[in-house]
Amino acid sequence: MTANDQRDAAPVLSVEGLTVSIGEHEILRGVDLVLTPGRVHGLAGESGSGKTMTGLAALGLLPHGARAGGRILLDGRDLLALSQRDLNAIRGREIAMVFQDPATSLHPMLTIGRQLTEHMRHHLRLGKAEARARAIGLLGQVRIPGPAAAIDRYPHQFSGGMRQRIAIAIALACGPKVLIADEPTTALDVTVQAGVLRLLRSLCDDLGLAVLLVTHDLGVMSAVADEVSVMREGLVLETGPRGRVLREPEHPYTRALLDALPREGSATPTDAPPKDGSDALPGEGSDALPREGS
Repeated sequence: MTANDQRDAAPVLSVEGLTVSIGEHEILRGVDLVLTPGRVHGLAGESGSGKTMTGLAALGLLPHGARAGGRILLDGRDLLALSQRDLNAIRGREIAMVFQDPATSLHPMLTIGRQLTEHMRHHLRLGKAEARARAIGLLGQVRIPGPAAAIDRYPHQFSGGMRQRIAIAIALACGPKVLIADEPTTALDVTVQAGVLRLLRSLCDDLGLAVLLVTHDLGVMSAVADEVSVMREGLVLETGPRGRVLREPEHPYTRALLDALPREGSATPTDAPPKDGSDALPGEGSDALPREGS
């Protein structure tokens, strides 16, 4: 699928007027987002803006007592209207999430192989041997060294960057159409961040995934996103192509976020979707996504 085909593709996930309240507190106040196959949609904003809550709503993982309104359409089905049983069948199979800290999202007492294969055996009805072979292939796809041996190790035997790659492999295990990545690089150092971001970009391109990348860092957006939405206090204030939003922001809040970025050089984002990590972050040199260290 070419870049033009991706831009013209029908949305796989549409968030329309999404509201979320807990008690008297209104967390989301009418969020609108559109995700299309093969595209990374960046969702940026400060802490407490509602970014993570938007992703959790799409997965049906809202806190107890939360009330949601509006619509979340996955291939035309309103996820907010589904029963818990129907949501369980879709979660992990058609829409999946990668959380901020793999140290908490991975079970410390289970091998990564077991954590990978349980999803596949449940959703895809694979046998033990077939699931294991697929799991080894997934570990190779997310660039875990020696996947055939790594599958029998435990999370603590891997670095933070490798654990996040494993979490991505688990999210991809059943071939979802939509991947929500919630601050997936926050706990990692800069060089390892770059490797994880490059991995997400390549998976989006190679598999035709629709990716919602949630982050507070507009620099991360400039490295990998195709479209950018900026949130504040439960509302999306601005949405558009990455290059336009980051070079010619229309909303004062977006301009304020950009003004807060370090600007040591003159490089600015481009309109072309980054494919190889060569597109510079605002104020940085051309090597926006350096190679991940060993």
